Amino acid sequence: MLKKDLRIKYSRLRSSLTPSQLSSQSIAIANSVLQLSIWNNSYFHIFLPIEQKAEIDTEGIISILLGLDKNVIVPKIKSSTELEHFLLTDNTKFITNSLNIPEPVDGINIEPNKLDVVFIPLLAFDKAGNRIGYGKGYYDRFLNECRQDVVKIGLSFFEAENSIDDIDTTDIPLNFCVTPTKTYSFKTS
Repeated sequence: MLKKDLRIKYSRLRSSLTPSQLSSQSIAIANSVLQLSIWNNSYFHIFLPIEQKAEIDTEGIISILLGLDKNVIVPKIKSSTELEHFLLTDNTKFITNSLNIPEPVDGINIEPNKLDVVFIPLLAFDKAGNRIGYGKGYYDRFLNECRQDVVKIGLSFFEAENSIDDIDTTDIPLNFCVTPTKTYSFKTS
């Protein structure tokens, strides 16, 4: 399927989930993340969900990370093409931006090359680890700034598509994708 068709399909599927399903499936994803062999790392980047788009609630994963004394980094839109990244602390204050994304007001800036693991929002992914988001390219540009060995983990309510037909050379594949029922592992070059 083409990206534009998958965006429509998975936006509809997500909007059909009840609040109870969103909550229970987000918890199942957080529990599955515990099984990944990523816990020797220190710097974990994680997105905050857009509730209006029925995104995965990452609060459970954030609680796990903080409970394990990991450095948790959250994004903020810097410009129409770039993200900046801030360390989550007890003093971090949040606002909701014009895209309905909660983001930190300010804080301790963390450079992308310091990150060990990045949890990535997505609408859909395929069996090769390709993913699609909303089409703005924020995460592909951001991931290009990270180290080559950064672990890229997608989070999805739904299982993998067989393939995404119109992958670009600038699209960066995942290492893993965690769903409520399965964890996918991908070979990346």
